[in-house]
Amino acid sequence: MSITDYITRNAGFISSADAKVSLYNELLDGTRSGQIVRVRCGVYALNEGLSKQMIDVETLVPGGVLCLYSAWSHHELTTQIPQAYYIAVERSRKIIFPDFPPIELSFMLRNVCKFGIEKTEIDGFKVKICDLEKSVCDAIKYRNKIGLDVSSEILKNYLACKDCDITRLYEYAYQQRVGKRIDELIKFIL
Repeated sequence: MSITDYITRNAGFISSADAKVSLYNELLDGTRSGQIVRVRCGVYALNEGLSKQMIDVETLVPGGVLCLYSAWSHHELTTQIPQAYYIAVERSRKIIFPDFPPIELSFMLRNVCKFGIEKTEIDGFKVKICDLEKSVCDAIKYRNKIGLDVSSEILKNYLACKDCDITRLYEYAYQQRVGKRIDELIKFIL
């Protein structure tokens, strides 16, 4: 197996510790030629793989769902640029993931992880992501952590969206116990 095949199978990254003796020389040659890029100390990636904006979430975090900043950015609800991949998993799970790319886990109750999830394709990867309404409810739920200005921006952009479904928003909001907060913010915004 070549170094490029190994990196491709390993979610686009390889650590120098994972490179076997036979692959280590290929890793050094690839780095010198520019085909492989040193991302940080001991972590390498293919040059063309770094241009993609999405990772294979299912490979790195099986059953994980893109949420929070990753979902808000995908749905164009905020101008904030995610500093990591935000992935929701059930609270009882223990996850081990690589050093790179940066991943922020959000532990949620099982019933919260089951509704408001859609499957979509981003940069050639099939991923599960919180839908538009669940993303807005998450912004309201975590408003103290992300800031009232960010959660207000998300709600304001949602209300201006053509695809918004207010009935579904309130259905999700009451399941997540943020229905009254959404009412307060809507009054505040309008």
